[in-house]
Amino acid sequence: MNLDASILETWRRPVAMSDAGTRAALFDGLPDDVGELAEVVQGVLMHEHVAPTYGLTLSPEQHAEAHARAVTDILKGIVGHDPRPLSAARPVEARQVGVCRHFTLLHVAMLRSRGIAARARCGFAAYFVKDMFIDHWVTEYFDDAAGQWVLVDAQLDARQRELFKVTFDPLDVPREQFLVAGEAWRRGRDGTTDPKAFAILDMSGLWLIAGNVIRDVAALNNREMLPWDVWGGMSRTDAEIDTGFIDRLAGLSRAPDADSQALRSAFSDARVAVPATVFNAVLGRPETVS
Repeated sequence: MNLDASILETWRRPVAMSDAGTRAALFDGLPDDVGELAEVVQGVLMHEHVAPTYGLTLSPEQHAEAHARAVTDILKGIVGHDPRPLSAARPVEARQVGVCRHFTLLHVAMLRSRGIAARARCGFAAYFVKDMFIDHWVTEYFDDAAGQWVLVDAQLDARQRELFKVTFDPLDVPREQFLVAGEAWRRGRDGTTDPKAFAILDMSGLWLIAGNVIRDVAALNNREMLPWDVWGGMSRTDAEIDTGFIDRLAGLSRAPDADSQALRSAFSDARVAVPATVFNAVLGRPETVS
């Protein structure tokens, strides 16, 4: 892949949600290797919904940690539990609680702190439930040696690889195993894949895919929101979807480097731009985005 250097540079710098700010020193001394950084992430975070497989019963306070948005807040929680360097893997009960998006954002922040081009991708994974594509986030980084973007699932430690019977390398997730939201939309829209196969919990359908298309385009503009943040052009039924609009956004999601200006312009649309207040659908309330 022959990308303009200026395009890659936009992904090498911590920005907005991925900027560690005053906590950037916590990244000092960490490795430069993509896989080793994923292991660091796995040693400090615990997935909210996979915690029982580690023998954990989370408290209400721990569940609340999954609503942290910025990497600064994630880091605050991590060192609040255990002040040691991030390279020290925490006991499972002392890890900051999050979901796939937190593993991804922290990994992206670490990679960017090393000057590695990286971005968070929102879409659907085929490796959690048989014959289903489950709402998920992964890292996409640019492998300079290979000259291409590579998907990494920083959440999948050895226990989860066994639990979900993952046979591929999580440091090189096949594109058929993780569909970025725009590709999921294309397949659901043209009937290649049943839209009901794209799901999370008891929710499925084109409206869910369309919401992730907006989330992915926002993430590609450095606004990696919570998977349950709702704003702008997101809908709760298929009938409410502006299909033409989502078609255009899905094209950007599928090929985000083809037209960087169009990607930025899309984020200026009020249906995509993240407002000062979003609706947290899990907690059922509006929340201010710092």
